[in-house]
Amino acid sequence: MSFESILQTIVDECGGGVGAALMESDGIPIEQVLASKPVSIGLEEEVSSVGIEFGKVLQDIGHASDNLGGGSLSEAIISVKNFILLFRVVNEEFFVVVVLSPDGNLGKARYLIRKNLIAIREEL
Repeated sequence: MSFESILQTIVDECGGGVGAALMESDGIPIEQVLASKPVSIGLEEEVSSVGIEFGKVLQDIGHASDNLGGGSLSEAIISVKNFILLFRVVNEEFFVVVVLSPDGNLGKARYLIRKNLIAIREEL
């Protein structure tokens, strides 16, 4: 199964998915997909930009967690007025970001990422 098909499954099945990207930890996009049925929130063509813009924030959260004894970051959720961002660390070098509409099904998106995490790691 390819990165594209895995990400497409997550976006299309989660409910309210806008797009998803597999990113290197330094912000370089590896693969990006958009929802098969477009959801308009203004980020449709910029899913990988979300990973780039928030990549530094994820690094800072990870450092803060380590400093507090919480261990390494595994997942982060950022909810703002116009969208929800779900970040999931794949390994030390890669993470997945899923963009949801404000009323998207965050729980199902989290479940689908966890369900497909092994397949993503196997493709790396």
